[in-house]
Amino acid sequence: MKTAQDYLNEANAVVPKIEFDDAVAKHRAGDAIFIDVRDSGDIAKTGTIAGAKRIPRGMMEFVADPNTPFHDADLTHDADVVLICGKGGQAALTGKTMHDMGFTKLANAGGFPDWKEKGGPVED
Repeated sequence: MKTAQDYLNEANAVVPKIEFDDAVAKHRAGDAIFIDVRDSGDIAKTGTIAGAKRIPRGMMEFVADPNTPFHDADLTHDADVVLICGKGGQAALTGKTMHDMGFTKLANAGGFPDWKEKGGPVED
C-alpha cells in the first residue's frame, strides 16, 4: 500500500524543483507557462503569480488533454511549465500527472506564499 509520502517521492523524482531566482528569470523572460494548481478560493484569498494560469489540480488531466473540450491549447507536450501551489506538494503531484501524460519540461516552484514573500511578481 502506498502512502502520501510515496506519491510525493515519486513526483519529486520526475518533477524538479526550481529555485526562486531561476523561476523569476523564466517569468520575466516569458519562457514558461506558470500554473497555479490551487483551488479558486485559495487564489482569491492570496492572489497568484502574475499572468499564471489557474488550473485546479483536479482538472489538470482534462485541461492538459487535447482530446477533451476543456483542453488549453497552450499546454503542448513540449511547453515549459512551472507549477505552484500552497506549499509545493500539489504542484509536485500535478507535475507527476503531467509527466505521465507526456509533458517533458516541468518544474515545481513550491508554494505561493514563499513566492510572494520573496517579491515574485503577483496579481490578485
